[in-house]
Amino acid sequence: MATDGDVHYDRAKEVKQFDELKIGVKGLVDSGINTIPRFFLHPPEVISDLKKPTNPTGSHSIPIISLSGERSSVVDQIRRAAAEFGFFQIIDHGISADVLDRAVAAMKTFNEQPIEVKARHYRRDTETGVAFSPNFDLYHSKAASWRDTLQVRLGPTPAEFDKIPEECRREVMEWDREMVKLGETLMGMMCEGLGLDAARLLTCLEGRVMASHYYPYCPQPELTMGLTSHTDPGMLTVVLQNQVSGLQVKQDGAWFDLKPEPGALIINVGDLFQIMSNDEYKSVEHRVVGNPYREARVSIAIFFNPSTRDSLFGPLPELISEEKPAEYKTFTYGEFMTRFFNKELDGKSLINFYKLSHSH
Repeated sequence: MATDGDVHYDRAKEVKQFDELKIGVKGLVDSGINTIPRFFLHPPEVISDLKKPTNPTGSHSIPIISLSGERSSVVDQIRRAAAEFGFFQIIDHGISADVLDRAVAAMKTFNEQPIEVKARHYRRDTETGVAFSPNFDLYHSKAASWRDTLQVRLGPTPAEFDKIPEECRREVMEWDREMVKLGETLMGMMCEGLGLDAARLLTCLEGRVMASHYYPYCPQPELTMGLTSHTDPGMLTVVLQNQVSGLQVKQDGAWFDLKPEPGALIINVGDLFQIMSNDEYKSVEHRVVGNPYREARVSIAIFFNPSTRDSLFGPLPELISEEKPAEYKTFTYGEFMTRFFNKELDGKSLINFYKLSHSH
């Protein structure tokens, strides 16, 4: 296989040409290609462990928690899952199957329209609050990933309503209404799990962004990724996915599959919550492999974040003591997110930047 070091290969030019076509990854698939373009090829160190079996013993299955149980029991289950796994799934969350199905179907419909229809929405910047393109880090990542993403700002200042694609506009708004309620419920329980008042961090949920990823069939899934290994930067992420697998979570240095569970929603802790909890909760690396199935994988992630870019963040004073000193320095949320978006997605480098080294 040729490398990026080849004299005649101009990666930047190829990426720019692809971006300017405004066809997305789905457009490449629709064109009938059998080999993926070279700028999608990931280096051996990234794809070398794709063939290894994941969770062979099943010992790392992500907890599935019913929200209909007794509150103190649910709080305890969520606390343990957030501390040990950084991920958990929830059922009995009060959102009907119809609403779940409508949201996924609308995203599928949008992505499976003719290219010329989708091209009207194709844009990389988020001025209007809506962006549609493959890979937000397309121009500065080492390799592109096999997905298209529709991103919509939901709060505190929502996107311009008529800029949201008509095919999924109603469903995006409906999903956001459900997520506001669920976000408050979850955050309340997670705060109680830390011994805090349930309302302590509700203001950290006001900045909401939806990212709906569409992972079409990939003719060479062993050579690329759907989404590279990363942690989410914010407070909390809620993910709805269809029944096509692909999401993997890292535990104890090994990757394992998070199999779709009908009707369940996936919850994961973000870097900012790990920092504010002073390492009581943990954000965990996850990724999506290239899709080998003819049916596309569709996911809808809602990222809950603070809304004030100038506010200072760091470990909560209530969670700092002589026995457990602060593990992180303080910073503004704006600086934190700028650092996230100016780098490619890669593991836990963001959280490590703010880590304090304690001398023992």
